[in-house]
Order: sequence, then C-alpha cells, then structure tokens
Amino acid sequence: MIHRRKSAFEKWFSFTRHRRRFGADALAPQLDSQDFAALRSSIVAGEEEPQHAHGSVVDLNEHLARVRREFIGQSELLYQHAMLIVLIRREADVQANYARFKRMWIAERDFLAGHLDMRWLISACDTFIDHDGDPVLRAVAMNGPLLVNTVKLAETERYIKGVDTAAPDRQESLDALRTHRVGLFDGIAGFIPGTDDTLRNLRWRLQDVCALHPLGVVVMELFERLQREPNDNVFLRFRHRHQREKTRWWND
Repeated sequence: MIHRRKSAFEKWFSFTRHRRRFGADALAPQLDSQDFAALRSSIVAGEEEPQHAHGSVVDLNEHLARVRREFIGQSELLYQHAMLIVLIRREADVQANYARFKRMWIAERDFLAGHLDMRWLISACDTFIDHDGDPVLRAVAMNGPLLVNTVKLAETERYIKGVDTAAPDRQESLDALRTHRVGLFDGIAGFIPGTDDTLRNLRWRLQDVCALHPLGVVVMELFERLQREPNDNVFLRFRHRHQREKTRWWND
C-alpha cells in the first residue's frame, strides 16, 4: 500500500516542520526587492570549491548556506531560484514564495533553462506540478521528471550492476534487433539501433505537449540535455549508434 501524505492538520502538530522554516520571514524583503537583471550578472562569491548540497539540515539558514556553496562562481539568480524552492518545500509562506518563483520564471525563462543543471530543472518542474493552478502547465511539467527519472533509474541500475559500457556491442544482438522483432516484456519490442523512429516520434509528441505552455521550455531543455556530451546516459549512447538522418531525435 502506498503511504499517504500527511494532512494539513497532522503537519501543524509537527514541531520539526515548524523548525525547518524558522527565519523564513526575514528573507521576504530580500525576495520582494529582486532585480533580476542585477542578480543575473552578479556572481556568487566563495573561497572554497563548489559542492553539491546533499541531504537536508533542519536549521534553515544552515541549509541555505550549504545550498549557496553549490552555486559558487555562478549567477546569483540561480541561487535565488534554489532558495525559493527550499522555502516552498519547507512550506514557508507557500503562496507568496510560489508567486515569486513563477514571476522569476516568466521573466528569466531562457536564462534559467539554459544555466540551471538538470537537478534544479527537475526541482522546478516538481514545483510547477505541486503548486501551479494551471492544469496545462502541471501536465507539461510532469514530462520532465518522468523523462529524467526513467533515465536515472536505468543509469543507477547500470552503476549497481557494473555494466561495462566500454565493451563493444554484441554483434549477434545487433543482428537480431535489425532482422526480426525482439520481445523485451509485456508486448514491448527492443529498440532498433541506428534506424528506429521511436525516439523521433517521442520528441515530436513532447514538443507538441510542451508548446501548450511557455514554461514547457523547461522540459524540452531537459530532453536536450540528455542528448548532449558529456551527459553519458542511454539516450546519448543510442544517439552514438544512430545512422538514419530521417529518424534522428536530437538537435545539434
């Protein structure tokens, strides 16, 4: 049985949940005076090397300091975006902070899509899904985590099982895929390396759905990142095997 989410009533009586957002109100003036152009050109300073934050700290200020270290050498706007996501996830004045988050995306869509890493692009999609009132945006945004988390599972399994991707493809397997239908599971047939049109058709459908909302660009950016060096993953590896120009699914 899937574990249910806690009700608002149950959340209210969790002291830890309240502790996780202590100090959030003090950030409101800073967030309301956002000058996106200034933030975009300002660089997060720091003496240390950038380090991805891992896990969560109850104290909000300590956690934000850890998140900020992740953005050393990058635009201050990217850190402000991450800070808003942290506040929203900690349920700190969610309505106001989501409005700030949405306003930032509407104003700085192309910059954010082009400069955030995939982790934060997925977090943005999750935030749209959880909090936006537009069902079209929520439906479009759902494609991002579905796409990337599918690849994440495949790549995690590859890491756990220790598959040697440097080894050459087995010719007998390639011949089988190219000469007859190879069933995988539950009616699903194997992808035909080099010619298959499955991913091209997937891209066309994804573009159509993402075009329903201006912020669908986030999902398309995630799809493009999966096709690019050096993001080694199953999409990129099949791109390397592909030969038929008519069925390519990536942009150069």
